[in-house]
Amino acid sequence: MGLIEEREERTKWFMQDRFGMFIHWGLYAIPGRGEWVHSDEQITQNVYQKYFDEWNPKRYDPVKWAKLAKAAGMKYAVLTTKHHEGFCLFDSAYTEYKSTNTKCGRDLVREFVDAFRAEGLKIGFYYSLLDWHHPDYPAYGDMYHPDRANESYKGKEHHFDNYLTYMHNQVRELMTNYGKIDLLWFDFSYEGHMGEEWKGTKLVQMVRQLQPEIIMNGRLEANGESYGSVMTDEPNIFSGDFACPEMIIPPYGLRTPSGREIPWEACFTLNNNWGYTPNDKHYKNSAQIIKKLVECTSKNGNMIVNISPDAMGEIPKKQVEILEEVGEWMKDNSESIYGCRMSEFEKPEWGRYTQNGNKLYAHIMEESIGAICLPGVKGKIKKARRLSDGYEMLLLTPWVAKEFPDCEFVNYGTPDCFSFTVDPTPDTVIELELNEE
Repeated sequence: MGLIEEREERTKWFMQDRFGMFIHWGLYAIPGRGEWVHSDEQITQNVYQKYFDEWNPKRYDPVKWAKLAKAAGMKYAVLTTKHHEGFCLFDSAYTEYKSTNTKCGRDLVREFVDAFRAEGLKIGFYYSLLDWHHPDYPAYGDMYHPDRANESYKGKEHHFDNYLTYMHNQVRELMTNYGKIDLLWFDFSYEGHMGEEWKGTKLVQMVRQLQPEIIMNGRLEANGESYGSVMTDEPNIFSGDFACPEMIIPPYGLRTPSGREIPWEACFTLNNNWGYTPNDKHYKNSAQIIKKLVECTSKNGNMIVNISPDAMGEIPKKQVEILEEVGEWMKDNSESIYGCRMSEFEKPEWGRYTQNGNKLYAHIMEESIGAICLPGVKGKIKKARRLSDGYEMLLLTPWVAKEFPDCEFVNYGTPDCFSFTVDPTPDTVIELELNEE
């Protein structure tokens, strides 16, 4: 098989599950000004060290996290095992800059894996290719390093190969010490640091050898601005198995120039930061998350939503509330997400279609006046039921719609030309069973 065929085989579960949890957590939770605070404020390592000395998340309970993810309808979770700051949430043999070497004294990744696996969720690791703590990672003149403008680092000798050995060794640990890992989320490449400059071929081959069924993103050669060769008909070894649009949903889904589907996952924050930022109150509500999950599914994509635990290890209450509300909708309507994909029918004005075989799901996202027109399905519907409760929807052509014979109409009651109030929900789903061809 070629790279594309291998990718299609590996990502079958991924495209089935559709919905995941991203978790950004690290020392940056203590200052609480976002995960890039080290770089944005150009904090020196000596000053940043105080957060390592202080780290002690006494209320970290990954079982609670896992139960929340499951209740929200999420099927997999990805944890930042190491972000750009270089601090490791796992017990690495190659650094002292790790959670087991703090007041905490715990392998936080181990506990995450055990808790989420116990709830039946697939396990994903985020690992930053950047490392602002390692002495052999370029500092002065780098695009992002906190000491990029620090004159004391000018001309300082570093050996990037030493860092690459360190990075490869840590990835080996993550792929070896925690059982089966389902997903590896690298972050990220930029000018002078991409592809073979990470010794990417060797890295990918090692990961594939240790975890043959794992899927990877494409940020060994890409970043959030572009998705790399996964977008082409001839992807390279760095391309990964899926594209990862950040804070955007592709307008039309993703395909190669020849028309082959590209697996993809849109990643989103709940507020405007990935890391814990208590002063950021700009939250997306549950209705937005639900509608965007449906949009991703309707375009053959996944959605992974981020939570940002605080320095004590607790998820902010507002984030919990949002995901619990999403979970209430998913309890009734998850069949319209899991295993579903882009419909063969055009997008309707009132919402979206998702489809799984001969089951077409009409996602009604706005109240109608009178009967609802279902475009493209005239004469093709065997029966229609509201997904949340099995209520029979009426397939009738109201007398006021005789001029539109090509449209199938559905309503909640009679007289069928009137409007009926339904239970308040951001998305009422009607399951349409299509006639067999």
